Amino acid sequence: MEEWIFQVTAVALPAIIAITLHEAAHGFVAWRLGDDTAYRLGRVTFNPIRHIDPFGTVLLPALMYFTTGFVFGWAKPVPVNFARLDHPRRDMVWVALAGPGTNFLLAVASAVIWRLVNPENSFIELWIRSAAEVSVLVNVILMVFNLIPLPPLDGGRVAVGILPDVLAVPLARLERFGLLILMAAFFLLPMLGRQIGMDLSVMHWVLGPPVDAVIDFIRILTGND
Repeated sequence: MEEWIFQVTAVALPAIIAITLHEAAHGFVAWRLGDDTAYRLGRVTFNPIRHIDPFGTVLLPALMYFTTGFVFGWAKPVPVNFARLDHPRRDMVWVALAGPGTNFLLAVASAVIWRLVNPENSFIELWIRSAAEVSVLVNVILMVFNLIPLPPLDGGRVAVGILPDVLAVPLARLERFGLLILMAAFFLLPMLGRQIGMDLSVMHWVLGPPVDAVIDFIRILTGND
């Protein structure tokens, strides 16, 4: 039981922090750039209760980590009225980048903590080392995943904000289908692949190399290489 509690908390807490601060960052930057919708609704806060979805933020990421080694989850979306931003198209990019940027900073901080603690000193430092390691992985995956250039992901909003209209408009129209496309890529294609004897784990192909590259960069940056 103690080992189970150790493992669950070392995974769940970093995931909650990563997703909470990701969403709060969106709301904070939107507030500073002219739209106070999230602020008025109490979403510019470090209180995870305001952001977490019990299934998508806690149970699913923990379940996937222990069964597949891959982490996927979500929080309650932060409401942003892009029309109220000072410069809607430009500021939409900054609001979108705030979440992944926060995850990168959290990953770097976690790597520094991982380096500073010695798991042989105490049970607490062993837990901190384990949680920090999970935190690096969770934050990098969350960052890279959200930078996929498909609305409603952050990368899709960045692409819509910087691409010329001839490309941005059709991409923006994909937003209503974005989650369906992601669910198909995450679950349906791998299931189909198992049935026909092919590896159709598209998200592993898409996320694996950039996640490894970012983690290697953080290792070098923090002296863990």
